Amino acid sequence: MPSSQPRHEARPLLEIVVPARNEEARIARGLTELCERLAALPYPARIVVVDNASTDATPDVVRALPPRTTPIRLIRCETRGKGAAVRAGLLATTAPLIGFCDVDMATDLAALDTVVRLLGAGQPAVIGSRAAPGSVVEARHSRVRRLGARVFRALARRVTGPIGDTQCGFKFFHGDLGRRAARRLRTTGFAFDVELLAHVHLLGAGVREIPVAWRDVGGSTFSCWRHSWGVFLQIAVIWVRTRPGGRAARPRLSLASDHASSDHASSVTA
Repeated sequence: MPSSQPRHEARPLLEIVVPARNEEARIARGLTELCERLAALPYPARIVVVDNASTDATPDVVRALPPRTTPIRLIRCETRGKGAAVRAGLLATTAPLIGFCDVDMATDLAALDTVVRLLGAGQPAVIGSRAAPGSVVEARHSRVRRLGARVFRALARRVTGPIGDTQCGFKFFHGDLGRRAARRLRTTGFAFDVELLAHVHLLGAGVREIPVAWRDVGGSTFSCWRHSWGVFLQIAVIWVRTRPGGRAARPRLSLASDHASSDHASSVTA
């Protein structure tokens, strides 16, 4: 039976985490787009913006946004790195369905319909995949970056199993599963997605890749020349941590009711 509470006060069915570090120039546009998409859904949703130790006006821009049908919660994560921000955001959620997307909204939000349908049908994890048949990808990557991406994907599959695209910033989970996987996450850098998906696997859950429309948006701080070796080292550390017998490779857990945590984050409603 539908809730009699106003939509903005009802407990959200879906919470989406948006990590942001020094994004004052584009966060208003991205959140406006996300709010408009979520407002069109037939159930309550909420956005959790994680200010990842920004040194610019990112949190002020979020606080200054006009009130919307979709509520926005702003939290602060002092540990730098997208992995740390996503972890803090997921652990701050309470909704039955949770996930995260990038502030640039590079993945077309129309895919949310498929995400919620699959999660509602019992699929525990649904991720956007630029490698999935039917995806439309607009990329401007150099030959060197494309070669590096192929090497990265090959190494990542040694950890996650046969997942075609671990790095698309559009991942969603049943709430208990996502929070348990996030709680075990230790990688703060670029390869955090790989560890997060490895923990999902260790928890006994399958991952469904769906096609997306994705466009390459300028503003990435990743550099093949400066960051590649560090990323490959991250993959090696994740493999050691999650391999059979490793510290994180514990027996598979029941996805029974779990209590969300908001460690390493302070919050304010925007």
